Amino acid sequence: MDPQELDRTAARAGIKLKYTDAWGQEKTLGAETKQQLLAAMAGLAKDKDRNGPLPPVWVLRGTDSPRLTLTKAVNGHWTLIEEAGRRHQGQVKGSALTLPSGLPDGYHQLVLIQEGQQWECQLIRAPGRCYEPPEVAAGGKLWGCCIQLYTLRSERNWGIGDFGDLALLIEGTGKHQGAFVGLNPIHALYPALPQWASPYSPSSRHWLNVIYIDVGAVDDFVQSQQAQRWWSMPETKSRLAELRQSALVDYPGVMAFKLTALNHAWNQFRQRTDDCSRVAAFRAFVQAGGEKLRLQALFDALHEYLNDRQEETLERWQQWPSAYQDPDGEAVNDFCRRYPERIAFYQWLQWLASRQFDACFRLSRRLDMPIGIYRDLAVGVGEGGVETWSDRELYCLTASVGAPPDRLGPQGQNWGLPPQDPNVLIKRAYGPFIDMLRANMRHCGALRIDHVMSLLRLWWIPGHRDAGQGAYVEYPLQDLLGVLALESQRQRCMVIGEDLGTVPPEITGQLQEAGIYSYKVLFFERDKDGGFHTPDSYLLQAMATLTTHDLATLRGFWLSEDLKLGQRLGLYPSEEIFPSLLNDRRQDIQALLDQLIRSRCLDADAGTRADELDWSPELNLALHRYIALSRSTLLGLQPEDWLEMSQPVNVPGTTDEYPNWRRKLSRKIEEIFADEQVAKLLTAVNHCRQQAAANARKR
Repeated sequence: MDPQELDRTAARAGIKLKYTDAWGQEKTLGAETKQQLLAAMAGLAKDKDRNGPLPPVWVLRGTDSPRLTLTKAVNGHWTLIEEAGRRHQGQVKGSALTLPSGLPDGYHQLVLIQEGQQWECQLIRAPGRCYEPPEVAAGGKLWGCCIQLYTLRSERNWGIGDFGDLALLIEGTGKHQGAFVGLNPIHALYPALPQWASPYSPSSRHWLNVIYIDVGAVDDFVQSQQAQRWWSMPETKSRLAELRQSALVDYPGVMAFKLTALNHAWNQFRQRTDDCSRVAAFRAFVQAGGEKLRLQALFDALHEYLNDRQEETLERWQQWPSAYQDPDGEAVNDFCRRYPERIAFYQWLQWLASRQFDACFRLSRRLDMPIGIYRDLAVGVGEGGVETWSDRELYCLTASVGAPPDRLGPQGQNWGLPPQDPNVLIKRAYGPFIDMLRANMRHCGALRIDHVMSLLRLWWIPGHRDAGQGAYVEYPLQDLLGVLALESQRQRCMVIGEDLGTVPPEITGQLQEAGIYSYKVLFFERDKDGGFHTPDSYLLQAMATLTTHDLATLRGFWLSEDLKLGQRLGLYPSEEIFPSLLNDRRQDIQALLDQLIRSRCLDADAGTRADELDWSPELNLALHRYIALSRSTLLGLQPEDWLEMSQPVNVPGTTDEYPNWRRKLSRKIEEIFADEQVAKLLTAVNHCRQQAAANARKR
């Protein structure tokens, strides 16, 4: 392919031929990168049929005109079938087609016919903005707690936070006038490989992580004599105590323990008769889940089967015997015939998880929490999970997603997540995106989209090349925003976009116009001179937070524990970096202290020099008051900061060096909400949120 044709083909595929890096320099892609990315797209960009007058999908947003421009002239007639079944017809002559006005929001089917030829298009009519709860639309200032579910301790869990603990956290937060409980991604991971615990590299984003099932609340576990005999054994009690008391989540231990119990419960469930309401509910769940649920359960059962028969752990499906790598192959079909009960078991686990999670959301509604549960949608899936195993066309397995080099990461980042081909998304009328949104907007009042820039573009890294040798691939932003708004309104689920880092200016305003809430972290809300923003200068349409799972806790930040940890872990490439980081941190802490005093969140009598001010509950309270006074509509707080913990959840850039995604909270839920200091802090947060709302009404 000659250079000009290569450029045209790459551009049609969505590959950006040039981009501006973090230092303001324009970069031009090399031929090799273009070729490798086109190859990763399985040739679709080259072979795409563009001869018809209609695209596979057409999205109209808000007040968009119903006049459509065709890709070529047509002399024939059209039929439009609304989602509800109403039909419209008309003639078309030329390259423009005017549809009826007043077309309702929804998914409609457009058909063009000319001399025996027929073309079809999914026509999506979408609202202009995403859903906002009445309390938000009325100008309320809401707060909630954001938790990594697995970190929760309680008197009753089995060594990991579960949906029973989530119910306790919802009750405690609701009683303190909190509007929501925010969760880490709770997507399906890998039951046969529980040590793969990162919630941001899931097997599937359509189903739930079954390790969060509250086994003690499963009726068939309680009613099973076999299960109760196991439960009463001294070795069972001893193992449970070990799992509960551990400061870190023992994922393999917890999963093995829970699966033992759930297998007993499954044997009890199988004895239920066909006229049992629970059996009917399970069958309805399986039918509604359809092929996606069957594939999820099949993958988990097959992964378990293969690992039980191998000396070495088979982590990714790419390591399985070749006969099992094809989900439609004879070996997999034979497995389905031989082990239908094991597949049904994993479907049953998803049913249990879904029922328990739904019960948590219904509890939040009974407590009149305006949002209730706020979920987190990971930016992608792991390369070795069920989604990539079952859909090779959608996922580009010879590329991965990451970030280009910037000042914080001079080498760039490779997240090891295979990207979805935007051309396939268009070809399928955004069906995969729609299904994913529906799966994640279910049972919650808000959805946070991790790395919301993925609606506009993703940094693709071809093959095994360095992260800096990638390119931006564009996604159909306007169409995706329209679909997001439509599903948000239908599911009554507001949307928050994680927009940290370098944000292209062309997307910022469009996200705000679409009703997507921004994400503002205290540490990054700085003026040009290095000072911290005043509370009333925070963005209104946003969720403000003190910190996140990838950053230091408040106490850790103030005491520079995160920097000291980085030094101990050997994360700094030279000896000079650590002293420089400490010096910068001292300046940051002083700037933050200055702002606390100016904002009247801390009395100057406490001290005006950060290097002479020890960490204390009073300082912690001042920081919470400061962020609670922010102008932002939403506020998310971490229980780690209520408890003044120092160690972070996750240290980016590490794997085995630090126990990422394993550190638990320092205290049990029952103790947290009984603590006078926590109660005092949450009372102050409520007062400041009310004050922020009053200040907004005065403007």
